[in-house]
Amino acid sequence: MGVDVLSWRLILCSLLVLLFAKDCSARKMTHIRWREVPDDDKNGLQHNREPDLQQLSKDDHLLTRHSRDGDHRNHEHAHLSSHMNHMDPSDKIFFTIKDLQVGKTLPIYFYYRDPSTSPHLISREEANSIPFSLAKLPYLLEFFSLSKESPQAKAMEYTLTQCELELMEGETKFCATSLESMLDFAQATFGSETQVKALTTNHLRKPVAPLQNYTIVEEPREILVPKVIGCHTMPYPYVVYYCHSQEGGNRLFEISLGGENGDRVQAIGVCHMDTSRWDPDNPSFRVLKIKPGTAPVCHIFPADNIVWVPLLS
Repeated sequence: MGVDVLSWRLILCSLLVLLFAKDCSARKMTHIRWREVPDDDKNGLQHNREPDLQQLSKDDHLLTRHSRDGDHRNHEHAHLSSHMNHMDPSDKIFFTIKDLQVGKTLPIYFYYRDPSTSPHLISREEANSIPFSLAKLPYLLEFFSLSKESPQAKAMEYTLTQCELELMEGETKFCATSLESMLDFAQATFGSETQVKALTTNHLRKPVAPLQNYTIVEEPREILVPKVIGCHTMPYPYVVYYCHSQEGGNRLFEISLGGENGDRVQAIGVCHMDTSRWDPDNPSFRVLKIKPGTAPVCHIFPADNIVWVPLLS
């Protein structure tokens, strides 16, 4: 039996609310969460971070990190080398399409999002009542009682800047400040009559360590869809998703991973087949030791990212 668009919206809203509990007020949430984070503690900002958004939006995909994603690769089931330990661990989410085989071991960084210190979703009504513009940053800092020199202020400026960057050729993007607006963007991208599905990376048990070696334990399953939207959380007083879709060859996979410390993860990964227009400074090229356009770049989506795909009949 088919499910109409409205029913799907209600179902998805219910499911996604489970990912991020709602607070009654964005301003109240900022006071009790972000302001409790010491200025020298970056975790309050980085729990929300993703691929290198600026680089990701230039690529076709992912906000890779962390696009804002991260990078990963390495086939040995052993301790990480000292060379890798000198790298930013949050960049370890990248791999090559040749790595997608049973038995392959990759070092992957999965950060833990602490609900007690992380921004929460707010309603569309409240989101629409709060300006979301770089030009309004001074007002927003006063609204949220934040110093303009604070790390939180710099994070807000970064997010607003990324959301206002011009589109790249073949790119569609939108910064969603509520669940409802994100669903609207997904359906506008795929077609108003198209039913949509949300995919996420799921940890079957809480990670013992954010960075460890993971082995692919089952044959990766490719998810065949004509278009993909990746939504990445951004640092902000309330949950903001940087959602984007890029024309071109992207291949989506469901990957079963087993960690060296006993962790199990059902991960969503994407491979960007054409990287010829990517920024040469994208961290994926450093991690994989390749150059733009020479090979596909793949990455894992963090657990708080959402991947939207159309439901095909």
